[in-house]
Amino acid sequence: MAHTPASTTIYEGGFVDPVGASQTGFRALMDAMARPGSIHVLPDVTAPPAPLTASAAALIATLADADTPVWLDPALTKTVAVRDWIVFHTGAPITAHQSEAAFAVVAAPEKLSALNGFALGTQEFPDRSTSVILQVATLTEGVALMLEGPGINGRASLAPDPLPQHFAAQWMANRQAFPRGIDLILAAPGAVAALPRSTRLTRSEA
Repeated sequence: MAHTPASTTIYEGGFVDPVGASQTGFRALMDAMARPGSIHVLPDVTAPPAPLTASAAALIATLADADTPVWLDPALTKTVAVRDWIVFHTGAPITAHQSEAAFAVVAAPEKLSALNGFALGTQEFPDRSTSVILQVATLTEGVALMLEGPGINGRASLAPDPLPQHFAAQWMANRQAFPRGIDLILAAPGAVAALPRSTRLTRSEA
């Protein structure tokens, strides 16, 4: 019996070269985390069901496994094929609770109102927090964010769009929780940048 189109999209579109693709994605992400605000090339090595983008799919396929629950925002959960694609290609369980997620994927950042709803870790185990992948349309054409902190020589500038609601206030609260707090991974078309929790937002223009 032939597979339905939905089933086909679930099983297809993963890494053709799993080792090489995951190494490329991991290296780009680690470079982005080490130098907050810098932009790194992330080749299209996946073809996931929409609205999951190739860059976000490559990152979650690189990072997630059977021991890392993944939370998806409503824009992604409304498409069953997205959930099933992630489960099939990573083995990760999907959780309905932000606070239980090791990773989160957000297709509509502008509708994300509470970053502190995710796991923030503890003082003893700050690494037990959520890394949040935001699908953004651009890293250079949004409102400029001025960044300072570890890994930044002086200041860095990044202009992602879209971002979560009241982002400056939310990020300030996240930074004040340090060493607890979430890390943000910005997945743009063909590129990735990151805002680790140690990064300070020094100016945000309305």
